[in-house]
Amino acid sequence: MKTLYKIILVGLGATLFIDFWKLLLVCCDIKTRGVLFLGRWLGYASDGQFLHNTIIQAPSLEYEKPLGLLAHYCIGVLFAFLLPLFYGNKWLSNPKILPAITVGLVSLLPPIFIIQPLFGFGIAFSKIPDSSQHLLKIFIIHLIYGIGLYLTAIVLRRIKLFN
Repeated sequence: MKTLYKIILVGLGATLFIDFWKLLLVCCDIKTRGVLFLGRWLGYASDGQFLHNTIIQAPSLEYEKPLGLLAHYCIGVLFAFLLPLFYGNKWLSNPKILPAITVGLVSLLPPIFIIQPLFGFGIAFSKIPDSSQHLLKIFIIHLIYGIGLYLTAIVLRRIKLFN
């Protein structure tokens, strides 16, 4: 059971790490709207609309931000389960950076090939201007997530929360 809690905390910590990164971007006047669009998409998906011409044109929903944040953290936790799945529970007690970054980069695949097309942005943002810039941003965010997985696991190991 403690393994389950540790994975959940690692996923939550790594996702929080992304949010701190996004906060820094906002302080530098760089907009990030991924969580907002995720919440909007989920809101419309609950009514059966999965594909959008562009999610930007869809009217906003009053609950899209909290829904997007909840989904964002749940997804972050789900991807954290890949670490013990592929690298064993030993990774949790002795975290290594390369597996964490690998999982972070693997977590990039669903947004690029599934979520962005459903939002109407095309595969790898191919239907919007500055697609390479958007692709670079999402790559960095998922790299940050991988680093967050590693750092959160290190912190949990150091405070001996589950030893």
